[in-house]
Amino acid sequence: MIKFILKRLFYGFLVLLGVITVVFLLFNVLPGDPARMMLGQRADQVSIDAINKDLGRDRSLNTQFLMYLNDLSPISIHEPTNKTHFLYLNPDKYTSYKKLFSVSATKVVVLKYPYLRRSYISKRKVADIVRDTLPETTILAFSSIAFGSFFGILIGIFSAIRKNTWFDKLALVFAILGMALPSFFIGLIIAWFFGFILRDYTGLNNVGSLFVTDDFGDEHLTLKNLILPTVTLGLRPLAVIIQLTRNSLLDVLSQDYIRTAVAKGVSFNKVIFKHALKNALNPVITAISGWFAGLMAGAVFVEIIFNWKGIGYEVVDALNKNDLPVVMGATLIFAVIFVLINITVDIVYGILDPRVRVQ
Repeated sequence: MIKFILKRLFYGFLVLLGVITVVFLLFNVLPGDPARMMLGQRADQVSIDAINKDLGRDRSLNTQFLMYLNDLSPISIHEPTNKTHFLYLNPDKYTSYKKLFSVSATKVVVLKYPYLRRSYISKRKVADIVRDTLPETTILAFSSIAFGSFFGILIGIFSAIRKNTWFDKLALVFAILGMALPSFFIGLIIAWFFGFILRDYTGLNNVGSLFVTDDFGDEHLTLKNLILPTVTLGLRPLAVIIQLTRNSLLDVLSQDYIRTAVAKGVSFNKVIFKHALKNALNPVITAISGWFAGLMAGAVFVEIIFNWKGIGYEVVDALNKNDLPVVMGATLIFAVIFVLINITVDIVYGILDPRVRVQ
């Protein structure tokens, strides 16, 4: 198992390196002058050249890529003898670091937090922006996947047990509609109907984030604002999980060992929940893990519709302002989450299904 985990971590590292390379190349060919964005349109050329030099944009593309890797790596090279800059980079990016060992008279290898650069517009560190906005997106994604998983598995089980009944047909129609309708369309309908037309009955707001600031500047936790975005974002995974659970459970129920258990007199509930369901959940787990990573990155439209102050909302705002470091940092965070989730799912496979043997 340890060898398998190390192997998966290595593959995950290669995936992240590929994402970093693609993101760096993509955003370095886009038009726009970061220095002019930071200083304003009235900035003089001398100041613009100084900022570009500080950002390393006066160097070759290969050197800039090495700078970016040095920024992102938790183990990087540092020049302690020069208080005005770190290797290739500006002075205030590392708030804290720990020296590991020296590689030359002027350079040492240090352990630090990954540096995601600074926003061109707000001048804030991208890591701080992610830290402030990622929790709300994570809460929304968790609540959505929990909503979709619970009701999807439950409906899928009853749909498989009551195959070809009105309940099964109704569940399939709902699943098809849930997969066909885009999230932004469903979000608009749900926000309008439950947050506007029926607001006097539901008490829900059509827009609003998890924390609402009152007229006195105090923040208050408002959990009811989580309901409509959760349902909107969870409808598509709910539809997928219903079909996967139903089809997988029907396939398992047709296996020889299930028929043998029934022939031996094992109770119906025990056959379903102890023998069949455990083995039928493998594709469902795959879908849940994939959807969770996708919901983290794909909550953009829902966050915009409901004015949910998550990282997706921040990324759209950064795209509108051409604030590339924020977009690049958010993309890398999503990639890390996706890789970690997939590694976790591979480990869970070996635990849930005795037919899976990790070598």
